[in-house]
Amino acid sequence: MTEFDGVAMALGQALTKRGYTVLTPVQTAILAPELRDADVLVSAQTGSGKTVAFGLALAPTLLAGAERFERAREPLALVVAPTRELALQVKRELDWLYEMTGAVSASCIGGMDMGGERRALNKGAHIVVGTPGRLRDHIERGSLNVSSLRAVVLDEADEMLDLGFREDLEFILDSAPADRRTLMFSATVPRSIATLAKRYQRNAVRVATTEEQKQHLDIEYRALAVAPNDRENAIINLLRYYDAKSALVFCATRATVNHMTSRFANRGFAVVALSGELSQNERTHALQAMRDGRAKVCIATDVAARGIDLPDLELVIHADIPKTRETLLHRSGRTGRAGRKGVCALIVPHNLRYRTERLLDSANVEATWAKAPSADEILARDRERILTDPVLSEPLNDEEQAFATELLSRYSAEQIAGAFLRQQMAGMSAPEELLDTGPSDRSAERKESRRDAFKGGVWFSLSVGHKQNAEPRWLLPMLCRAGHMTKREIGAIRIFNTETFVELSADSAERFVEELGSDMTMEKTIRVARVDGLPDMPADGGREQRGKTYQGDKPAWNPQAAARGDAPKKKKFSRREDARADAMNDDRPPPADRPQKPRGDKPWDGAGKKAKGKTSYKVKKPHRGQAPGGPKSAGDAPLKRKKPKKHAD
Repeated sequence: MTEFDGVAMALGQALTKRGYTVLTPVQTAILAPELRDADVLVSAQTGSGKTVAFGLALAPTLLAGAERFERAREPLALVVAPTRELALQVKRELDWLYEMTGAVSASCIGGMDMGGERRALNKGAHIVVGTPGRLRDHIERGSLNVSSLRAVVLDEADEMLDLGFREDLEFILDSAPADRRTLMFSATVPRSIATLAKRYQRNAVRVATTEEQKQHLDIEYRALAVAPNDRENAIINLLRYYDAKSALVFCATRATVNHMTSRFANRGFAVVALSGELSQNERTHALQAMRDGRAKVCIATDVAARGIDLPDLELVIHADIPKTRETLLHRSGRTGRAGRKGVCALIVPHNLRYRTERLLDSANVEATWAKAPSADEILARDRERILTDPVLSEPLNDEEQAFATELLSRYSAEQIAGAFLRQQMAGMSAPEELLDTGPSDRSAERKESRRDAFKGGVWFSLSVGHKQNAEPRWLLPMLCRAGHMTKREIGAIRIFNTETFVELSADSAERFVEELGSDMTMEKTIRVARVDGLPDMPADGGREQRGKTYQGDKPAWNPQAAARGDAPKKKKFSRREDARADAMNDDRPPPADRPQKPRGDKPWDGAGKKAKGKTSYKVKKPHRGQAPGGPKSAGDAPLKRKKPKKHAD
């Protein structure tokens, strides 16, 4: 054994070589003695070291007490991952972890060369890592033999179900031996995962670390409120403010990824794109550029939310608000991994603030609400970085000292400092001037400025109102045309039944009167008069504003208002009620005593009912070709002759 309790000798040496000094909580929990051969369902936050955890958990099952593996034949372990990037990352992690055990690993990943994978499987492999669809293809084609499997691992099982891989997973698990060991790892455990575990695991032990219940302490969450049309400018300022070694910007669609990639590249950012429309080779090159430092910004869809472990990823930006808490946690978990600190920023348009707050609450995340960095803040941050640059404080060697003396002899210190400053700022994109500073502050400033503008405002009355269909949408441009004003010089508009009152700023009132002239009319028919102020509200509570006509306290009948639903409608009576009301107000004798008018030749009794036993002389309409009053006969109409049948001969 090694200094890591419960870890096999060869794996402990690999951990030490990798620089591990202590295991993460999920790695420690999975090594408990009671879980040595048990099926487990593990949930832990993203970036907590789950890949190494199930690698350590598989070792006792696969090695079976030996220190090294024998010659590779059929696979002993199968690891299933939802995305190509995650599968490749898992394979890389297991390669260094099992390096000293002599383990051979192979990958079966969609989008890769299937012939090469088949040849690797034929040579033999102890551990196979792949995506659900490609693994199923190999099993169905017979190139992957799963009869000797001792363990199956489902990494990010919840994501595989969300992506629609349930049938493929069930096929793989049904094909594996029944006595295998099944390990499921996931950041969250929804009901679908619990159902899958209950079906395919035997007495599974639930392992949940304490970190799962609290916020990731290595990630600083910030929610930045911006104007909806200022989202991209806010992202540019955010990238400039933090100047991270590598940053990841998440978008909702591929079209947004392409658009932002083009714009950021034009602004001078070293940027790459990552989306589902790219081939596996293009995606691999993009990630490699981020790892090599050739690119600093990666614009990606949610395909990059899982399985991407970029070194020194310091900043994650949500350009589009995630739809679920799981997506938020997995996106954010790309930073703050393995003890490193990171910042997660959400770009929140004003109209999505409440939705974002509910999302953060459901994810148990406390974010600091703030404004996006302004241009002044970015420039101040640039100056601070230059002043604290270690290059300025390092001692000079003899050659550098001699050349520095020569520079000072030719140029002044200010010129040398200015050249250094221009060189430092040359490759940086200029910060953006944001249009909005925040919904609450801006609305308060707008209200305050409007109150200041209309202190001592002047009121005018117009001879139009609700009866003339007066509305602000056509009154406002008419006032602007007539008085040569802007809409900012027009304050409140109050529309009554036959009159409208408009407030103008004190500076524009006199100009408005001069433009109207002596007749004080607009549009040739609307009369304008200056009033001392807005009249008091009518005693009826403003009912007059709705265009009703009143007679005392009782509203009069107004057909037009009734059509709009404003006036009380007439009560509708049924035909029987109308007849009863007529009978109550009728002085004539009742129907039984009232003589009946003869109605043609039909006999009627005195009560107005049809007499019994009487014969009605209703004339029936004759059939075609029938004489009126008589039965249909052969002589009434000519018969149609039938055409003789044609014989075959």
